[in-house]
Amino acid sequence: MKTQALAVTLVAFASSACAHTIFQQVYVNGKAQGQLVGLRAPDYDGVRIPSFLHWFFSDSNVIQPVTDVTSNDIICNGGVNPITHTSNTIISVAAGSQISGEWHHTLAGAVPSDPADPVDPSHKGPVIAYLAKVTNATQPTVTGLKWFKIFQDGLDSSGKWGVDRMIANKGKVTFTIPSCIAPGQYLLRHELIALHGAASYPGAQFYMECAQLQITGGGTKTPATVSFPGAYHGTDPGITFNLYYPVPTSYTVPGPAVFTC
Repeated sequence: MKTQALAVTLVAFASSACAHTIFQQVYVNGKAQGQLVGLRAPDYDGVRIPSFLHWFFSDSNVIQPVTDVTSNDIICNGGVNPITHTSNTIISVAAGSQISGEWHHTLAGAVPSDPADPVDPSHKGPVIAYLAKVTNATQPTVTGLKWFKIFQDGLDSSGKWGVDRMIANKGKVTFTIPSCIAPGQYLLRHELIALHGAASYPGAQFYMECAQLQITGGGTKTPATVSFPGAYHGTDPGITFNLYYPVPTSYTVPGPAVFTC
């Protein structure tokens, strides 16, 4: 009976402590493309147990944030959270258009009664987007790609974070596809970094999924690129970061500068 009571207590605690999030829908100029359409995502359909309780619960029912910036998991997720939802759809978007990524706590989508939807408010940090040009956006291999940053939203002068703005916008983050990049197929890597445990490394939590795009129109400008892993280091001031003391007034988003035309 004591063991059963402990299990119930731990599950209740896990339900309140678990605060993951997943990128699960793309909008093009405000038009929804469909749940998991054109996306690669792990299975996350319900409550998951935080990693410090893995000793008690089966790992088969756990989704974990990526914390190792040297792992291939930092590219498009996978490995620690195997990709189980894949799509043959490649989403068409004209260069210069607005694109939105929608995040939620689980693959159930928006759940107004869930206090951790789209993510728990404690998970403050930046929201970022990258593109990588590929031959075929449905290709399974994501290692060795060259990425350029097209968007970042960190800490503003009022003390609000990109995650705060994402929550206020009910899980949506909107940015622009650069008008001058070459047409073709791309992967969009959309990322949230939660800094509540980032005072030492590894502690920052990286959430990301990749969407499959066909960019039309555009130009001929070639952005400078970075690799994942490689673009981030555990010693980066935006990765090892004390969110609480002293109260931060500035923040350096990790990775390269945002590409502009």
